[in-house]
Amino acid sequence: MICVNVAVYAFTSRKGAIDLDAMVRYGGKVAPLIIDVGEYWRLLTANFLHRDALHLALNMFVLFNVGLALENAYRRLDVLMLLLASGLATMGVSLLLSDAVSVGASGMVYGCLGGLVVFALKHRALLPSRYRRVLGEAVIPTVLLFLWIGWTSSGVDNSAHLGGLVCGIALGAVLRPKLLLEQVRPRRWIAPALAIAALLLAPFAAVPAFRELTSFRAERDDGFGISVALPSGWRRGANRLGQLAYYNGLPGLGRATFAAQAIVLDESFELAEQAQKFIRQDLERQTRGPDVMRIDVSKPVPARIADRRAVRVEASFEEPSGVTRLVAYFVRRGELVYQLVFTHPSAFPRYAAVVDRMVQALRLDEPRRLREARARALLFPGAPWALAALGTTLGELGEPQAAVDALRLAVGAQPSSSSFRAQLALALLKAGELEQACAESAVATDQSPDEPLPLEAAARCELARGHSRQALERLRAARALAPSDERLRTAEEALRTAVEGAEK
Repeated sequence: MICVNVAVYAFTSRKGAIDLDAMVRYGGKVAPLIIDVGEYWRLLTANFLHRDALHLALNMFVLFNVGLALENAYRRLDVLMLLLASGLATMGVSLLLSDAVSVGASGMVYGCLGGLVVFALKHRALLPSRYRRVLGEAVIPTVLLFLWIGWTSSGVDNSAHLGGLVCGIALGAVLRPKLLLEQVRPRRWIAPALAIAALLLAPFAAVPAFRELTSFRAERDDGFGISVALPSGWRRGANRLGQLAYYNGLPGLGRATFAAQAIVLDESFELAEQAQKFIRQDLERQTRGPDVMRIDVSKPVPARIADRRAVRVEASFEEPSGVTRLVAYFVRRGELVYQLVFTHPSAFPRYAAVVDRMVQALRLDEPRRLREARARALLFPGAPWALAALGTTLGELGEPQAAVDALRLAVGAQPSSSSFRAQLALALLKAGELEQACAESAVATDQSPDEPLPLEAAARCELARGHSRQALERLRAARALAPSDERLRTAEEALRTAVEGAEK
């Protein structure tokens, strides 16, 4: 066992002490990769990895001294079974109680200590006095000292140590010392050999059995009106690709993320245009940084997500830690375009299935602001301001007919409001009622010729009639009254580009 640990360390530390990415790469206990994609074999391999030479030396020193004593007490196959079981118990308990990336043979060491303590206590009467002192009076304080050092030190996975110690104690209670065994019988070695084989194979056999049992939780954001299924261990985190962001807890190799952003855009903008803008501004800009060596981006293609028409973009980034796959969806909801970005590491291809499940489970719910607008309309029945706010919100979220109904009630209650009439005109345009929309727009413009909203409604009415030049003039007038309105600026630039292109 010591030779195996030393050989593994010599291989993994060829370029120096291993960092977090190397622990992930070589098989450390990494909760997201075990729980999300079923790499249960890490519960075994993590026991043979060490951070640095000091970490290895301390574990091997104790294993050498305690392990030899245990081998003198029990059969070698029994000791091997105890070591493997303690290692698996160590990482299993750590998986349940800690999110940290864990490596090291300390769990096996604690398993040996636990087995030796039980041996000394259980067979105390049969041991010579010198062995009673060494195995009993010395081992128990040593175990307590090691536990105290662990609890008072940073970066130590104490839950893992306890798992190994308890497993060693449990097995020590049922194993019989080799000197107390009856005369060796043929095939007595079969039972421990089968147990060892089961311990070695179980973490690998569990991969296909548990691959589809990843635990997901529903995460809903009221502000965005988005509901998504996330693996249970994912947490909130910052992401430049979206204000609403989650990730699997890994900072480098193995990192998987979800990010969502709601962008306010004129409904005349196509989803493919926003996808191209995302490629130019968010993806291709990555190549200018020192961490991205190469990027490949696919063309936007039609797709569906949350039962809505969408556009999908796929990309891959080659970084020092490995290749990251990205898939982004753009889906419209009235004047909002949701940008939904999923990333996962190419080195762990099973994460693609996790992302697919997240995509399939994603839903667009009623956002908080719409519920609040409905609540105000119910609390203040007939109040024109509450009805207008409800109608405006419904129109922004892609429910034009419901918006028309609410805004008609608001205009009926306060016909002198040019703002309400302009909002009604915009809602009627979205509902396809062109003539009524233009009639309301004309009245609103007559009532308030120097307000930007009636002018915007008039511009959209002219555009719907095919009068692009007149629509541009109206938009310019609205921009002059509200120069800081980014939405009007974007609409004016797009319309000017279209008019100039048509005239050429």
